[in-house]
Amino acid sequence: MAEQPLHSVILDLEQCVGCTNCIKRCPTHAIRVRNKKAQIRADRCIDCGECVRICEHNAKVPVYDPLDTMDRFEYRIALPAPSLYGQFVGLDDVNILLSGLLKMGFDQVYEVGTAAEIVSALSRTYVESHEADWPLISTACPAIVKLIYTRFPSLIDHMLPLQPPVEVAATLARREAMEKTGLPSEKIGVFFISPCPAKVTMCKEPVGVTKTDVDYTLAIKDVYVKLLPLMKEAAADPDSLPDLASAGRIGIGWGVSGGEAAGLINDSYLAADGIENCIKVLNDLEDQKFQNLQFVELDACPGGCVGGVLTIENPYIAKTRMQSLKRYLPVSGAPEIPDEIGVWTEEVEYMPTVALGKNLRETLKKMAEVEELASRFPGIDCGSCGAPSCRALADDIVRGEAKETDCIYIMLDVIRKMAGMVEHDVHLDQ
Repeated sequence: MAEQPLHSVILDLEQCVGCTNCIKRCPTHAIRVRNKKAQIRADRCIDCGECVRICEHNAKVPVYDPLDTMDRFEYRIALPAPSLYGQFVGLDDVNILLSGLLKMGFDQVYEVGTAAEIVSALSRTYVESHEADWPLISTACPAIVKLIYTRFPSLIDHMLPLQPPVEVAATLARREAMEKTGLPSEKIGVFFISPCPAKVTMCKEPVGVTKTDVDYTLAIKDVYVKLLPLMKEAAADPDSLPDLASAGRIGIGWGVSGGEAAGLINDSYLAADGIENCIKVLNDLEDQKFQNLQFVELDACPGGCVGGVLTIENPYIAKTRMQSLKRYLPVSGAPEIPDEIGVWTEEVEYMPTVALGKNLRETLKKMAEVEELASRFPGIDCGSCGAPSCRALADDIVRGEAKETDCIYIMLDVIRKMAGMVEHDVHLDQ
């Protein structure tokens, strides 16, 4: 893993008005407002996109690859995420969408939903054979994975050590293309069509493996614009549609909250979506509040991947569309399960945020300073200081990044005392 974390959410300073709305919504307290502009702390950001969702001024910008990167390869493979299917009105045949992708310029399509069914099968086997690690936590949502290894280190051993479906899809699709075309790997481009910035980061900096087979990550919203008219063209002649679909209900279901857990064919699970709800579940897991639970699925976005900020449709409408589409599909596409695919090859280690001190003694001393400072503040977490909470401001002060008078209540006390001194001096002069 890279020493400096990569990120797919950046700040547009020209658009930022310093309104402080984002600091209250960031789940990891990664944002501050200083000098009337927001700042994003790289060591705390998990690329969940919550700031993108909440910013009314479009100052938080998701980063992804442009469509013209397709031109860099002789042979192009599309990896459509299951959540893509929920963006289109009245879609009742996946082959219409997949044919549209071929018309768009891709030479091959490999459904991420197909790989999801492979991961579901691997998950069932792993969960059944690792009772000592229950409950096992899904590692499909990269924002949740990053949240755990930066904020909940005690839960790292409970993470399911399996690659997400997109990585499995990319590896299998590349192999298939090389065998089919005889082309070397570098002439084959693998493009993931992503619903969120966290998955963009994951494809650049994968967890649990040393390298990724994804070359570029496209946004669903960009692909949608190009794809919609091509799908209409494909739907106009249904008799000529090639049979490209390979994923069933289980694989397509991964696009919505609870879909992965349902693929385990096991009722001993918990599924939650929305980053705040997920944090509550992780806190409860740390406190060992759940008994006889085997599996936990957590999706940072509301509704699951259909709620990602790179999609265009309301997540709950998209979820309903996908439920309707699944009626036309078999339970599973029954893909072959490769023996050497899908398992982590690298350990995931705790990645704490920047420490307060250079050693344990200094850190403990500064932690005591933080607590003492925090006790001076009103504790209402108003955000006027540019930090999300009074304790966060105290932490910033100890780090040398803020001062006590950034708190408006402390500043008012200073002003009152100064005013009292002036009034006292006037009385003495009289």
